[in-house]
Amino acid sequence: MSDTVKTSLLFLFVGVLILLEGSTNALFFSGSWNSALLILNMGLVSAIMALGVNLQWGFAGLFNVGIMGFVALGGLAVVLVSSDPTPGAWSQGGVGIIMALVMGAMTLVAAIAVFRMMEPGKLRSVVMIAVLAVGFVVYRAIFDPSVAGVEAIDPALAGHLGGLGLPVLLAWPAGGLLAAGAAWLIGKTALGLRSDYLAIATLGIAEIIIAVMKNEDWLSRGVKNVIGLPRPMPYEVDLQNDAEFVAKAADYGLDPVLASTLYVKLGYSLMFTVVLLVLLWMAQMALKSPWGRMMRAIRDNEVAAEAMGKNVTRRHLQIFVLGSAICGIAGAMMTTLDSQLTPGTYNPLRFTFLIWVMVIVGGSGNNFGSVLGGLLIWFLWIKVEPMGLLLIETITAGLSDGSAVKAHLLDSAAHMRLLTMGLILLLVLRFSPRGLLPER
Repeated sequence: MSDTVKTSLLFLFVGVLILLEGSTNALFFSGSWNSALLILNMGLVSAIMALGVNLQWGFAGLFNVGIMGFVALGGLAVVLVSSDPTPGAWSQGGVGIIMALVMGAMTLVAAIAVFRMMEPGKLRSVVMIAVLAVGFVVYRAIFDPSVAGVEAIDPALAGHLGGLGLPVLLAWPAGGLLAAGAAWLIGKTALGLRSDYLAIATLGIAEIIIAVMKNEDWLSRGVKNVIGLPRPMPYEVDLQNDAEFVAKAADYGLDPVLASTLYVKLGYSLMFTVVLLVLLWMAQMALKSPWGRMMRAIRDNEVAAEAMGKNVTRRHLQIFVLGSAICGIAGAMMTTLDSQLTPGTYNPLRFTFLIWVMVIVGGSGNNFGSVLGGLLIWFLWIKVEPMGLLLIETITAGLSDGSAVKAHLLDSAAHMRLLTMGLILLLVLRFSPRGLLPER
């Protein structure tokens, strides 16, 4: 079987699963197009994340487990770009917050300048400590009252700076730029590490990013969440109140509530598909270019590539920034789909593991494999719980309704997700270690 036929059949299989989810109410399929489109939309977003990770790992061999940090920054970009400014926030403390952040950055720059310009010794250490201490005191003196002023503005509904009020679609590339900027700063310090040390560093940095978003209410409202964000698609309730839309839904024999839901989700599906296809095309062109061949040469043998005059560290930084930018775009898309930013839901260990399963199962180094893995694994992630419940109900059918064993197994059905993901990963690594669509 040729690679083209195999790829087509696997994508056709995933498409059939989604169609069965929407059209068949049997076994573990819900027979709901609403559910099918929701799975498809999040599968498309997951495929974009997997594509970004595949650039880093499949092209360059960089083991990044800080994916959720960059996804969270993409979500934050939606708030900063598309939400309306909070009335009075800038006058009550917004300007002071910016001044304090600039002061903090200048303090770090001054400390670095002292370290580079002065001769090693006790005097240099004393001067550096003095610069950092004075800068920290001034920073806190400006920052703390400014934050208190912003967070005191209608804390039940606002309490943060808000955004620029720009069109929400601009937030998607902005999310990529914000993640890319953070990746550049991280890469300048962490890419000197290798393998498991890089993984530990990126995981820790992702935790720091998410901890800041959870606790800095002036920035993202923390665990109080930012809701009602602008969307490129209309809200369902607005469509239900539109007489023309209701009349068209009636012409097709659809309930206005169901019709509005399907209309919005289908619109997102089309937009997400366009973004995925553009990124996939760009990734394929990069893979086939001399730059792509160079990256794979660096991945396979850094010493040989460096001996041929390639700047390995610079190329690693380049691919790290590009992959993180794609994850940031996916994070902005996911936040737009939900119409809210919920920092408490970004779980680095859980969802980073899931994205890595998508890349490995689909085929590391193969862009189409990453997309396939994103769609397939997300479908299984959603549907494994009803599958597990059906399986356990079948196994325990002979036990009485009051059986403690039966009750315990039924209560544990939700945990079948993690068990199944681990089992799928083990089976793929055993029987197809290069993934369903191996790198050519």
